[in-house]
Amino acid sequence: MFRNLIFDWSGTLVDDLGPVIEATNAVMDHYALPRFDRVRFRHQFRLPYREFYHDLLPNIPLEELEARFRSAFDTALTPVTVLPHAREKLAWCAASGLRVFVLTSMDTTAFERQLDDLDLRRFFEATYSGVADKRERIHSILETHRLDPAETAFVGDMIHDVETARHGGIASIAVLTGYTLPEILAASQPDLTVANLDALQKLLDKPSDPECRCKPLTPSRSAACA
Repeated sequence: MFRNLIFDWSGTLVDDLGPVIEATNAVMDHYALPRFDRVRFRHQFRLPYREFYHDLLPNIPLEELEARFRSAFDTALTPVTVLPHAREKLAWCAASGLRVFVLTSMDTTAFERQLDDLDLRRFFEATYSGVADKRERIHSILETHRLDPAETAFVGDMIHDVETARHGGIASIAVLTGYTLPEILAASQPDLTVANLDALQKLLDKPSDPECRCKPLTPSRSAACA
């Protein structure tokens, strides 16, 4: 049973894929590049996002791209919403005494606004936003909060989240609700894959069984013990 969960934000707890694609396409339009549809974006987007933009626009300073993206994100027509089961999962964590954190690359100003607008701030012991490369912050989070790596998992929807967990020596839990296509996410070999946070809650809520071993799963299967 995990005692500590570190959550990614976008695609894991909230659905902001629509406005992110809108804002990305505003950047593409400005530089006369082809727009993204949802499938192509989920296939190509990756973190750290500086690498994604370097492939597309290698000669444009990242600061300029970020400014154009954030302006377009703030005026996007598609709303940011809490993903199904996320609020219930966070409430379950609070009731179960789990320590809960957020580690996200999202711009801090936008993240802080979403925390309050979506009434989610109260669920987290601490949050870390605006982190370009999460691998560079994971060890300090574990040390600052004295989290035992053996009792801690990072829950996210992208390959970078799985890599961050691995870098920190903690378990990786991949959810299929976000930015990365399931077959691409599977290639990163997370320790556990779940369809959504409801499946994760049901798995973690099972009575402890010393004979039960949770196995890494393919995207087409739900979480189970064998």
